[in-house]
Formats: sequence, structure tokens, C-alpha cells
Amino acid sequence: MNSPLSFILLALLIPLSSLQALNTNPSAATSSPAPGSALMVPALFTDHMVLQQKQADPVWGWDTPGTRVTVKFAEQSKTALAGSDGKWMVKLDPMPANATPQSLTITGSSQRVIQDVLIGEVWLCSGQSNMEFILKNDSNGEVETATADLPNIRLIHVPHLGTQELKNDFVGSWSLCTPESAAKFPAIGFFAGRYLQQILHVPVGLIDDTWGWSRTEAFIPRERLEADPRFKQLMAETLKQEQALLPDNGNAEYAKAMSAWEIAATKAKGEGKNPPPHPHRYLEDRARPGNLFGGMIHPIVGYGIKGVLWYQGETNTGRPGEYAKLFPFLIQEWRKIWEEGDFPFYWVQLANFKERKPQPSESQWAEIREAQTRTMSLTNTGETVVIDLGEGKDIHPRDKHDVAARLVRWPLVKDYGLAMHYRSPEFKALKIDGNKATVTFDCYDGKLRPFETEEVRGFELCGVDKVWHTAKGILQGSDSIVVTSDQVPSPVAVRYAWADNPECNLFTEEGLAATPFRTDDWSWSDTKASTR
Repeated sequence: MNSPLSFILLALLIPLSSLQALNTNPSAATSSPAPGSALMVPALFTDHMVLQQKQADPVWGWDTPGTRVTVKFAEQSKTALAGSDGKWMVKLDPMPANATPQSLTITGSSQRVIQDVLIGEVWLCSGQSNMEFILKNDSNGEVETATADLPNIRLIHVPHLGTQELKNDFVGSWSLCTPESAAKFPAIGFFAGRYLQQILHVPVGLIDDTWGWSRTEAFIPRERLEADPRFKQLMAETLKQEQALLPDNGNAEYAKAMSAWEIAATKAKGEGKNPPPHPHRYLEDRARPGNLFGGMIHPIVGYGIKGVLWYQGETNTGRPGEYAKLFPFLIQEWRKIWEEGDFPFYWVQLANFKERKPQPSESQWAEIREAQTRTMSLTNTGETVVIDLGEGKDIHPRDKHDVAARLVRWPLVKDYGLAMHYRSPEFKALKIDGNKATVTFDCYDGKLRPFETEEVRGFELCGVDKVWHTAKGILQGSDSIVVTSDQVPSPVAVRYAWADNPECNLFTEEGLAATPFRTDDWSWSDTKASTR
């Protein structure tokens, strides 16, 4: 799924002039509606929209250069001049939540009246296919869809578009949450939004900005990646793939790519899975660095949001060391570009997947999970552990309700002040005494509880030979596990749930799964660099 061959296009099939294939800084280009005689606003500002409460919300659009534009809403009146490019922007003063529909009037060379505007909490739902996974396909989709007549929840979908050009708008509009609109909305976003609306009793706006099979680097501005030396190899390989479009070598590369894709697509079809991206889609697809930022994120940058709910990483599993830099970089860059401060960013750690192996082995999925956990070093971030909610045979497990029920605990506690357990236990300390390794967890006011059996499953030990062996864990007190193995008389390191699809059973009494970890600092599988 990460093979470069699957991302190469035959130049003869699509005119080079339409592809911007060899621009070294293609994202420097912008796309705006051409200034004209009519007032224009982006799709974000349509009937049924939700404004973020308690913060200054930007409202923007385009008009004839020099035109004075006035925005009136809730007894506020704000004015701006359309610039030389036609763009204008005002910022509304912070307002409390309000479920009473109001009108937002914009007057310039013409007038727009946006009806049924509410004020509440706005969350961006983004990532790849497990976040894109729609409600009607959930394990209880038919029943959950029937409950979705919730007019104080509003939904908007950003269509798939991969481009190096920075788009400023998209085709779409806000809609009321109904069984019909919710059925095709991301299940995790819907469930989280429903919890927020029903617990907080305020309107909730949800923005769907997802695309399955996408890579982390596609969501980041290309010029930011090119300017950072940590991503030199990534961008060099990107340029190499783009240069394969040249007529001199495109034919041979395309033939190889098509052959590899046909094999992978046939296999995926037989397994009931989505096929990998078609080779001719690379330049306009979800793997090329900057593509999804340009086509799907840039059009919404600046809109007032509370924060981001994220589920992505599966497509980056081939390079966990690189991902360990990319993922926090994405969060930092979005926060800089949005100019709303360090807004909350909460994600779902990769679930268990693939065939369960009887003996300890290396796992890039486990490394990706570790990289995600480490990203919590950034302020206002949080990770939801779902190591027990996946399916070995399906990368898209159907139980999204339980995922959302864990994920939504983060904003409920950190942003809205509720008192509940929200954070999974995490490794805190290791003490080795002879053949015993005692692991202590930070349980965040919870208590450890093995599920199903008294023995804690999922631990591994190794000695100085770095050979891992399955180990036995016994609960000691409320936050520690004593780990032993007859095959490791002198342990030096411990791992827990370190596999693609581990057998593990450690939770809190409140039902939060313990976070996978390793105590060693040995290199990432794709680099010689230490994990520390």
C-alpha cells in the first residue's frame, strides 16, 4: 500500500499543463473566485450554519475591489473593504451559545441573508477511512440512523479534492442533522457530536473533512514540508514520482505501476476491501504531499472551530519514524495557520488489525501507536486507545460508537469541565529485581483491572540478547503489574500490546484500555534513529 509504483502516472494520458507536475513550490498558487459585480461567500457561510461560541468568529467572502461590505448579526455590525483581490473579512465579537435561529446579513455590491444560524460548538472531523466511515455502516447503523432527527446538530461535508493549488472554496452547504443526512456522515463524528449536544445542551456544528487511504503529509502545506530538513527524503521521493511523468520515462514506469496496482486491486476485491489508489490518480490524489491541504483543508482555514477530532495513520505505517515527526508537525502547522491558538486536537490511536501472531514479533503498527502516544507531548492534545475495538480481518471495524464514546471524554473533561475518567493508563516506571520486572502505570485516578482472566495478557520480556518472549503479568495493587518469564531470567526491557493485533486484556475499572508501550529505546524500523 506504500509502494511508490502505485503513485505513478503516464504523462501521455493527461496533459502536463493540467498537472503542475514539476512545480517545486506548486502550493504557492492560490485560487479565489474572480472579483466581480456580485457579492460572494464560501460554502461555509450558508443556511443552518453554526458559529463557534465564546470566540471572535471570522466571516469572509469576495466582492468588487474597494467595495464596503457590512456584516450584521445578533445586534452586531462589522464593516470591511474588499481588497485588490476582492477578498474581505470581518470578525464577530464573541457570543454565548444560542439555539434560537438568527439571520446573518451581508451587504456589499449586493446582499446575502443567511438564515437559521445557531451559536454553539464546532468540531472539525478529519483523517482517513476510519474517520470517514459513515453512520449507516456502523454495527448498529440502522438503529442509530433512526435516532438522528437532531435539528440542533448541523453537518457539512467537504468533497474529496487533491490539488497543489490552494483552493478557497468548495461545493457544499450546511444541513440539519436528520436520519437522511446523518446516514452518510462520519459515524465517529456523529456519535461524538450527539454526545456533546445532549450533554452540553448547546448547538453543535460538525465539519466532515475526510478521505480514505490518505497520508499524513497530504494534509500539510507542501512548502512547509519542503522547508523542514526532517522531511528531505520524503520530498525527494515525491519529486522523483512527479518526474516520472516526463514522456521519456513515463511509459515504462506506468506499465510497472499498473501491473502492481492490478494485483493489489484484485487481492483487495477478493478480501472485500477498498482497492489501493489507481496509479493515474497520484497527482490529484490523497498521498501526494500538500494535496489535501490545498483542496480540502485550506478552504476552511480560519473558520471558527473549537478543535479537531482525528483518526488517521494506517497509510503511514510503512514509515513510523518519519510519521513520528509528521504527525506532531501537522498539528503545529494547522494551529499556526488557523491563528486561533493551540486549539484542542484529539485523535484515535490505531486499532488492532491483521492476523494475530502466536509469538512476539516486530510491528510497525505498534510503532505508529507509540508515535501517536508521544505526540501527547504537545499541549491540548489527547489520545483515545482502541487496541481492543479493532478486527483482525478488517481494517475498518464497524463498532464506531464505542470509539466515539472514548474519544469524546477528552473534550468533555478538558474543554467542558465534566468530571469523568478520560485518559487511558500509560507507562510510568519500570523496576527490575532479579527475574521480576514491575511496571507501574499512571492511571489518572483509575484502577487497573484485567479483563476475563486474573492473569494480565499482552506483556513481553527480553534480556540483553534482545529476543522477546511472552511473559506473565500479575496485578499488584491498583496501578502495577509484576511481569515474569521462565525464558528471561534477567530482563532488561518490557513491552505491552506490542503487535499488529495483540492479545491484551488490561483496562481500568471504568473500561479504558491500557496504552501499548515499550521500555526500550531501540531504533524505529525505518530509521537508525533512536525512538527517544
